[in-house]
Amino acid sequence: MSSNDRPSGQQTKTSATHESAFLKACRREPVPHTPVWFMRQAGRSLPEYLKVREGIAMLDSCMMPELVTEITLQPVRRHKVDAAIYFSDIVVPLKAIGIDLDIKPGVGPVIADPIRTRADLARLRDLTPEDVHYVTEAIGMLTAELGPTPLIGFAGAPFTLASYLVEGGPSRNHERTKAMMYGEPELWADLLDRLAKITGAFLKVQIEAGASAVQLFDSWVGALAPADYRRSVMPASAKVFDAVAPYGVPRIHFGVGTGELLGLMGEAGADVVGVDWRVPMDEGARRVGPGKALQGNLDPAVLFAPTATVEAKAREVLDAAAGLEGHVFNLGHGVMPTTDPDALTRLVEYVHTQTAR
Repeated sequence: MSSNDRPSGQQTKTSATHESAFLKACRREPVPHTPVWFMRQAGRSLPEYLKVREGIAMLDSCMMPELVTEITLQPVRRHKVDAAIYFSDIVVPLKAIGIDLDIKPGVGPVIADPIRTRADLARLRDLTPEDVHYVTEAIGMLTAELGPTPLIGFAGAPFTLASYLVEGGPSRNHERTKAMMYGEPELWADLLDRLAKITGAFLKVQIEAGASAVQLFDSWVGALAPADYRRSVMPASAKVFDAVAPYGVPRIHFGVGTGELLGLMGEAGADVVGVDWRVPMDEGARRVGPGKALQGNLDPAVLFAPTATVEAKAREVLDAAAGLEGHVFNLGHGVMPTTDPDALTRLVEYVHTQTAR
């Protein structure tokens, strides 16, 4: 994207986009209806996604601006969701700074040479905008296409990125990660510090290109006890949120299995705290405390049930969220690959209709 293109995207963001239901809910302002978007709404559940991705590796697809634009727009066109989320992967910034990794189908990110020693930290250099020029280009294209619909940028949180780097890939118990966290706390703190800097830089690129909000995914942090989170993880997450605070865009924080951490995740600096399906929204609000909007939290598996059941369960979420200052309707985790896309479209329409003010 050229520098001449950028102001128009920023202008859109600060006018009609600023007044969108999604951003109003994030700011805890009155909304015309409860806004809806879905984690992993752009992806494997859509036949049009499978068609355009055919024969293209995941990481390669993340570096192709025209393809990223098309994939990001697909669920907005189909489902009429209230926000788009930038199509990428949490390991993209690590790949961009030279970490040897791949996303293996059915497995996830796999690191060729894991980070295990202090000497290994030297491989985690700073991220520059030039490293991810394709992100700037894609977001410029997207903001031009999306009009008043906000675009959410995102990144992986330091703990989750550290887990992949230390384990070498996905892990059920995070043995090596926790061994470093408990046994080598100074090395661990320095690792998370570097990742916080990389993550903050990656989010800044997205905001400066035109993203209207950002979400920090801490997918694996639910594996930790609250005391360990506060001591060993929260400082790094707070640095990421602090890095983007001057931009004034809503900052969303989400993790899986984080019911015991919700208050702390809010303390880390988020404006909106995502709640998974295990904790009702009203209880989530009690744990997070005042001054934050909440996002969530229909169980993604409910979408496989009959429409009447989906609507009844969605009604339960809306009722539990009725007293909240700000509520963004979402699933309690990402859309499952075999979900019927029509179920998502119907759910968006149901929430919009039921909550129309």
